[in-house]
Amino acid sequence: MSLITSEALILDVLDLHDRDRIVTFLTREHGKKKGVAKGARTKHSRFAGQLQPLAKVEITWFEQEGRDLGRLSSVEMVRPAHRLQADLEGLLLGSYLADHLLEMAQDNEPSDLFFRLLDATLEALLADVDRDLAARYFEVWMLRLAGVFPPPHECPACGRPLTGPVVLPPAGETLLCADCGGEAPGGLAVRPETLELLRRIGRLSLPKAAEVPTAPAALRQLEEVAARIRRNFLQRELRSYGVIQATRAGL
Repeated sequence: MSLITSEALILDVLDLHDRDRIVTFLTREHGKKKGVAKGARTKHSRFAGQLQPLAKVEITWFEQEGRDLGRLSSVEMVRPAHRLQADLEGLLLGSYLADHLLEMAQDNEPSDLFFRLLDATLEALLADVDRDLAARYFEVWMLRLAGVFPPPHECPACGRPLTGPVVLPPAGETLLCADCGGEAPGGLAVRPETLELLRRIGRLSLPKAAEVPTAPAALRQLEEVAARIRRNFLQRELRSYGVIQATRAGL
């Protein structure tokens, strides 16, 4: 049995029996991990107030070879996330961000880039960057880091620069020029302002990207582009995204 300490971002917290909780967390060095927080549901638990979803913490856990579930020894708060979860929109967005990592981050595999993306996005959100832009920024970079949706600079089919109208094929994971993608029925014609937003996301940090005014129509179309690519990549939709869509429809 080994004792490990690492900085982590908490992705999910689930109740276990009457006293305990299972915590899923993301680390730079060890990837996605799960551990049991013994007694976390009791009144005077040493974990009280520390197990906030999306909080940044320093976590220590015991790990035994051959077992997927560790045992948490201590959790010390580094950066709380309760301000993000003070309203329904923030709760839904936080769940959506975490859901990406729960699906795409690998257990026990170094996840420095995923960690940095989520950490920087949360930092920007807690500094009141526009939530809609932050979600789009995060979606695009998650897909890029997962190995799909390359930067939109040239058509992967013919190699020509993407300077005019571009198309996302119905079952594609990249954008094509109009000549290569225009004949596919069901493709999505991507507007110039959406393409420009994509390029801005690729070259700027989130706070810098937020300094440039963004058309709501570009944000909405980029959301649709990312959702199509994600569904094609995962072969299903994230549960949290379905909740967001249903909530929007209800409102």
